Amino acid sequence: MNNHITRIQQVIEPLRQEIIHHKVYSVINTMDDLKVFMQYHVYAVWDFMSLLKALQINLTCTTIPWFPVGSANTRYLINEIVAGEESDVDGAGNRSSHYEMYLEAMEQCGADTTAIHRFIAELKEGKSLATAFTEAGVPQEAQDFVAFTFEVIQGNQPHLQSAAFTFGREDLIPNMFVSIVGDLNRKFPEQLSLIKYYLDRHIEVDGDHHSHLALDMTAELCGDDEDFWRAAEEVTIASLQQRIHLWNGVYNEIVGVKA
Repeated sequence: MNNHITRIQQVIEPLRQEIIHHKVYSVINTMDDLKVFMQYHVYAVWDFMSLLKALQINLTCTTIPWFPVGSANTRYLINEIVAGEESDVDGAGNRSSHYEMYLEAMEQCGADTTAIHRFIAELKEGKSLATAFTEAGVPQEAQDFVAFTFEVIQGNQPHLQSAAFTFGREDLIPNMFVSIVGDLNRKFPEQLSLIKYYLDRHIEVDGDHHSHLALDMTAELCGDDEDFWRAAEEVTIASLQQRIHLWNGVYNEIVGVKA
């Protein structure tokens, strides 16, 4: 294992544990609680794809005429991840992005998708993130989460995008979702097949394959540059803090609704 990766993993372990064992999971006790969770989390599912595509744009040639860009190894790593995230196989055997799978899971359990659809529609019309947030009524914590992701994207530094993607997303999600899957199977047996498939698929794909690819990608992009590794550690910490902030928002809304 790369020594720099090992150091980052050691530094962020307390934050990882805070996310994996966050108090929000303990208050998801009803279908309505789950709907609130999904109505926040869908924005992280969506902006994950934007971060992923930013990496693909920076590490491969996505324009015509085509020219080889960067190293063939990083091109392979990011293209392999993109293929899996953008065109995976859903529970029925059809090709679908993980974002589209998540929307279908929301609809199956009755979660409100009005806001996320409005948000995407505003962006498609060329509106800014700030305008789309306001028009769609996106929860503040979700706004903060997405805004941070787009700061990383717009910074246009592939090693930082890769670090946020790897340690804040791909190397975290499988462990984070194990807790939710266990609760869902116990509390809502046979009622939530699509969200259970989505979560199980993330555990299988991200934990077994994509996280390893992402770690290799970050190691290659940072190389032997100590400044790159220090900056990668900083953006990783900030990414995890944003996840905690997002989960705090979900928790507060669920508890507030019940109060």
